[in-house]
Amino acid sequence: MSTDAVLRELLVRQLDHWLPAALHRARRATLALAYAGGDAAGAEEALRVVAEFADRLRGRRLTVLVVADDGTDLPARLGAAEAALPADVAVHLVPGGPDRLPVALKAAGAAGAPLLVVADGADPDPALLAAAASGRPAELLLVTAPGRSLRPALTGAGFPLVTEVELVPDGDGAARLLGYATGSDRGLEAVKEALWAVDEYAGVRYRDPADPQGRLLDISLEPEPGPLRRELLAELARSGPRTVTELRRFATTSTVYRAADANRALASLLASGAVTRDPEHGRLGGDVSISAVPSAGSSV
Repeated sequence: MSTDAVLRELLVRQLDHWLPAALHRARRATLALAYAGGDAAGAEEALRVVAEFADRLRGRRLTVLVVADDGTDLPARLGAAEAALPADVAVHLVPGGPDRLPVALKAAGAAGAPLLVVADGADPDPALLAAAASGRPAELLLVTAPGRSLRPALTGAGFPLVTEVELVPDGDGAARLLGYATGSDRGLEAVKEALWAVDEYAGVRYRDPADPQGRLLDISLEPEPGPLRRELLAELARSGPRTVTELRRFATTSTVYRAADANRALASLLASGAVTRDPEHGRLGGDVSISAVPSAGSSV
């Protein structure tokens, strides 16, 4: 399975979370899918997911924008998927690449209502990011080439919560960098859960850009905690003692891992003697303070 297939599965899982919440929150919402060439099959998958929520679309208006230049067969392929949609869904195919998104979103009146933007093969262009951030609430999945962090650009565009991960295929395929930006804690949690729930036999592994060692991680419901242990120790070295709640939040917002993974990593660090806790005994609850043991990081 390619990185394209992993990204399609992530999109489907995220739509299963985003669409019911968007339809509950407002009477209108926009889903924008933009592709810079390559595989636009995710748009077909997305329309199939939308069709599954037909009963919740009554009295609501969903606009689906597909911005792509993927050959002459794309309108026919989308047309077949569109035929299964209720009348409450309007699908618009816009020729071009992700740079057309700002104009397309403005024309669709997407600002001020729930908006999910998927930009595959895009650069973090300020105009694109500003357009994606115009939703209320707004969520963005941006896929681009690795080599620099997306976090500064995404937070600078007004997204308070950001995560990023490299998708590294086996063999000679090119790695891709996925950035997700939102203002919703639940949205961030849903993406994290989806990342680790996709097909573990996909032939794709993850790399956390925050891990200085750049270790590759197998996709698993219980991912290998080594990189997270190192990142937690680095955070404790930077900031001093932190509560379990604060370290869970750090794992969620600053690494590819989830809050639950932080608990497993902390239990391992405590067992190895790399950190200490206060109080020393009892449940590892949110108010327990964790401190790094000097010089312990080299043994993790």
